[in-house]
Amino acid sequence: MSLPAKLPVATIALLAVPVIAPVVASPVLTAAHRSRLARVGVVIPPSRDERVWRSVARVRQLVYHVLVGPLLLLAFLTVIAGWLLVVGCGTSLLWMWARPGGGLPHTVWEACAWTVAAAVGGALLWWATPLLPVVDARCAAVLLGPGDGERLSRRVDDLTESRAGVVEAADAERRRLERDLHDGVQQRLVSLAVNLGVARATLADLPEPARAVLDDAHDQAKLAIAELGHLVRGLHPPVLEDRGLDAALSGLAGTAAIPVDLTVRLPYRPDPAVEAVAYFVVSETLTNVIKHAHATRAGVVVDGGPETIVVTVEDDGAGGADPSGGTGLAGLARRVASVDGDLRVTSPPGGPTTVRAELPCVR
Repeated sequence: MSLPAKLPVATIALLAVPVIAPVVASPVLTAAHRSRLARVGVVIPPSRDERVWRSVARVRQLVYHVLVGPLLLLAFLTVIAGWLLVVGCGTSLLWMWARPGGGLPHTVWEACAWTVAAAVGGALLWWATPLLPVVDARCAAVLLGPGDGERLSRRVDDLTESRAGVVEAADAERRRLERDLHDGVQQRLVSLAVNLGVARATLADLPEPARAVLDDAHDQAKLAIAELGHLVRGLHPPVLEDRGLDAALSGLAGTAAIPVDLTVRLPYRPDPAVEAVAYFVVSETLTNVIKHAHATRAGVVVDGGPETIVVTVEDDGAGGADPSGGTGLAGLARRVASVDGDLRVTSPPGGPTTVRAELPCVR
């Protein structure tokens, strides 16, 4: 008497199995399909949120396993059956010759018609068969892999990472050039200048034209050393790598042609690439101030926050600075953008001019 009462529960359980089974087996089925497609060169990366049961990625996977996968399997089976039918119909004349009067087809005309139909069907299957793996791979990539938004996000991350690698490589190359110039060419020029100085001091009985040439060579050597030192500092100042941004900017402000008020508030040392960009923002801006602004003083403030490093350079010059006017601000903006920073220039006619760079806080 209790059996009918248990039937609805058993029925519900049986009906729930086809619904629950794909949900439970979805991770295993997804891994199996990815492995299957990887053997033929179709690599489907996992989605970031597929481990979340109610995620969009999990829903797409269920659509593939419950709907698209069975339909593709049915299509493959249909193609296989079609090829078997084509082979059977295409060899109907052989069947008549091997078993005359032993079954279908009954006449030669029927056999010929079957052969023509097999040729037409074979042509269609020849066209359709290669499409099935393509459709399978495309559907699996769309439904079992990351979505369009996630693929775009990954592409942005890859581009950001590759750009950061390029920036770091360029910065490392500048440091290498600085070391090579400082330890090689600059030292040889210093040695040359010292030797010329010694020659000028010891060779007192030289004719006047020769002494003039020697004096000029000594002066030119010292000038070359000074210019090379300026070039080396422009590539990558050694003090920036050894002692950090505060010491490098202090040296820069101390050698400027106008008074520079410097304030550096950095509770941490930033990433070397960001640190170099911050230094060159100040260096290039002070160069522009001295060359173009006709300023009497400048101020530099560097603040390190939890997410950004803000570099502000202000002068009391004539103003009117235009980033597109060839003053180096356009190149400086590109350099700031290389580390995902932002450069803003405020320079009304009559001044003051303020250059503000916001750099990401990478430590």
